[in-house]
Amino acid sequence: MRNVVISLMDLSKIELVTIGGQKTTFNDLAGKVTMVVNVASKCGLTPQYEALEELYKKYKSEGLSIIGLPSNTFMQELTKASEIDSFCKVNFGVTFPLTEKVHVNGPRRHKLYKELVKAKDDAGLAGPVMWNFEKFLILPNGEVKRFRPTTKPDDPRITGLIEVNL
Repeated sequence: MRNVVISLMDLSKIELVTIGGQKTTFNDLAGKVTMVVNVASKCGLTPQYEALEELYKKYKSEGLSIIGLPSNTFMQELTKASEIDSFCKVNFGVTFPLTEKVHVNGPRRHKLYKELVKAKDDAGLAGPVMWNFEKFLILPNGEVKRFRPTTKPDDPRITGLIEVNL
């Protein structure tokens, strides 16, 4: 896997809006192990919410952060924030933070994804997000590891990186 290091200072300034509408920045996550995942409620990969939540429960106390960014980029997300929030909690017991819906590709791509898509995957490919549940693991030094959608959250490559960097 090719590595990209993103300036944590640049990331810290990126604004995020929670699914409840509160503005925050990525600053609170700088220097921590953080997984950023574009999520969708009506996707064949939606069951990955369960593994994401288990990962969050297992490593949260050690410093892991997971942020789900709902996206309708691939036309598989519910319309309203309240519906998305309820769906995630009722069906998968999600407790990790979710943001408002964002665009992960195209001219309206969220600023966070403008940075993250510079990271290359195992095949050496950077560029647009391929599908829902693409995972970006941001390490404390700003290094970004990219995992394509079909890589499950509890894949040993991911958990190994988390454990080594907590």
